[in-house]
Amino acid sequence: MKNEKLKIFVTRRWPDAAENALRAHFEPTFNKSDAPLDKAALIEGFASHDIAAPTVSDRIDSDIIAAGAKGRCRLIANYGVGVNHIDLAAAATQTIPVSNTPGVLTDATADLTLTLMLMLCRRAGEGERELRAGEWGGWRPTHLVGRAMTGKRLGIVGMGRIGKAVARRAHFGFGMQICFYNRSPVNDVDDIKALQMGSVAEVCAGSDFVSLHCAASPDTFQILGAEALAALHEGAYVINTARGDIVDEAALVAALNAGAIGGAGLDVYQGEPEINPAILGARNTVLLPHLGSATVESRTAMGLKVVENACAFAAGQDLIDPVT
Repeated sequence: MKNEKLKIFVTRRWPDAAENALRAHFEPTFNKSDAPLDKAALIEGFASHDIAAPTVSDRIDSDIIAAGAKGRCRLIANYGVGVNHIDLAAAATQTIPVSNTPGVLTDATADLTLTLMLMLCRRAGEGERELRAGEWGGWRPTHLVGRAMTGKRLGIVGMGRIGKAVARRAHFGFGMQICFYNRSPVNDVDDIKALQMGSVAEVCAGSDFVSLHCAASPDTFQILGAEALAALHEGAYVINTARGDIVDEAALVAALNAGAIGGAGLDVYQGEPEINPAILGARNTVLLPHLGSATVESRTAMGLKVVENACAFAAGQDLIDPVT
């Protein structure tokens, strides 16, 4: 297929530089309102464009994919690395390839993970809320005393690009000991003396922080559940900057409210943007609105990755970042 200004359907707005790069190669249709599109709008967009570029906020089910296959859609170029919002089996059945944008959001997400860790152990969220509410009574030795992060043990679930980036920041920046669980062996972490464990529960046992960095899939659904949470000590913190589905939110809330763990820092949620009210009311949490990749540099690079994959497809070449 030659690149002849194919039509590309963009479900949410991108940074200006990424949108301009898209315009240089394709005929894009942008969601000018930047509000979530309903299913009918997604069906129409997929059916009437050669390429669709959805995001994590779009649920791309078999109906949408089938409509795209009957119409013009011949590529789903996902804006983001996670693809659990796309029915990959349906895409394969309809022979519509899917690409994503790995690598370019690693540093931003790793940085945000450390942000959540620091906010929890230094009780920064509590302090800001107190100050803004006009409730601060001044400095005193026992006020909002937190815990040091230096020298503690960090357990990581999912030792891919982001997991390794978090581990290296924690080890070299804070002298933390690292252990991890990964479904396959990881051999390039000798520099941080990381120990691979046999289960998530083994990672939780003895860890002061457990940070989740695995992809969402049927195999990882609620991988951090009641059993694993029970292995944590009462001062331990849970961090999730991956996907909401990999945590059993009910079990997490129960552990938080019982004081069985020290706190949780969450950037992702089941069913987002709807948030479980029990999460909002849970004690000692830092909650962010899915900001993992939210830097100008990363969000621009993600758009440029979509453009690169779309250009390769239009030129009849192999996708740079194929998922299916």
